[in-house]
Amino acid sequence: MSDTLVATDRLTTLMARGADFLGSKVAILCGAMSWVSERNLVSAVSNAGGFGLIACGAMTPELLDKEIAATKALAKAPFGVNLITMHPMIFDLIEVCNRHDVGHIVLAGGLPPRGSIEAIKANGAKVICFAPALALAKKLHRSGVDALVIEGMEAGGHIGPVATSVLAQEILPELANELPIFVAGGIGHGEAIAAYLEMGAAGVQLGTRFACATESIAHPNFKKAFFRASARDATASVQVDPRLPVIPVRALKNAGTEAFTAKQREVAQLLDEGKVDMGEAQLQIEHYWAGALRRAVIDGDVDGGSLMAGQSVGMVTKEEPVAEIIDTLMAEARTALERRGR
Repeated sequence: MSDTLVATDRLTTLMARGADFLGSKVAILCGAMSWVSERNLVSAVSNAGGFGLIACGAMTPELLDKEIAATKALAKAPFGVNLITMHPMIFDLIEVCNRHDVGHIVLAGGLPPRGSIEAIKANGAKVICFAPALALAKKLHRSGVDALVIEGMEAGGHIGPVATSVLAQEILPELANELPIFVAGGIGHGEAIAAYLEMGAAGVQLGTRFACATESIAHPNFKKAFFRASARDATASVQVDPRLPVIPVRALKNAGTEAFTAKQREVAQLLDEGKVDMGEAQLQIEHYWAGALRRAVIDGDVDGGSLMAGQSVGMVTKEEPVAEIIDTLMAEARTALERRGR
C-alpha cells in the first residue's frame, strides 16, 4: 500500500470517533459565529461533510425556530445549534431545538444553567460544552455532557486566557479516553488538525477559516478586511473595570475596538449609580457585541463594527467554497501524516 493510502486510512481512523459522534463525514466543526453562521453557511458546511452550527446568539425563540427550519430545508446532513448560556430565554430556546429534533446542542459562554443539560438530553440530543481549563472540563464531564470543545485564546470572538496548545496538552491526556474532545483556536491548516488528532482529539473546530467562504453572507468589506489582515492584527479586548464580567473578545483592531472600551466605562457608571445589576451589565455588553458584529458582517462597516477574527486570519487569503476549504484541510492533514510516515 502506498504512503498516501496509508495516510488516508490513518486520517480516517483518527477522525472516526468524532465523525461518528457528529454524524458527519469528517470531524470538522464550523464554529458558531454570530450573523455569519446562519442557514447558508451552516448547510454548506454540513453538505460538504463537516458539521455546521447555527449561532443563536441573541435570537428570540421565534427567530431560532425560523432559522432551524430554513437550515433544515437546505441541509442534506446533520447540523447543530449553539446557544449562549446567559440568554434569558435559554430553556425556551432548548425547547425550540427539541421540537425540531436538533441532534447536537452546544452550550457556550459559561457554565450551563441548572437543568439545561437535562432538558437537552431528555429529547435524546447530545450536549457539547466549552472547557477553557482542565478543572472545568472535569466538572462538565461529571455533569453529563457528551463532548467538549477546548478552545484556546488564539480563537476569534470570546476567548479564554490559555493557548490552544497548552489546553490540548493539559486536557487531552486526562480526558480524551473519557469523551470526545474537539480542539479549537487558531487552527487554519491541516497539519495542525493532524497533530491534535494524534494527541487524542476526536476532531477540531474552525471558525475564522470559514468566515469568508463563498457561501458566507458576510459583507464583501468584511471579507476584504480578513484577506488584508495578518495574525498580529487580531487582538484581544481590554477589561476596563474589574467588576464587569467581561470575557475578552479577539477581533481585528479598528475604531470599534475603542468604542467597546467606552461602552465598558458607560456600563461601569451605570453600576456605580445602581441603575443596573451585574447580570444586566453583562447582557448590555453582550448586546453591544451583537450589534457591533452585525454592523461589520451585514452592513460592511469595517471601521465602527466588530471584526471578530482568530489569529489564523492570516491564513484566510481568498474567498473559497466551503467544500474546497474542507478538501484542502483534509489534504494538508493527509500530507502531514504521510510525511511523518504514519
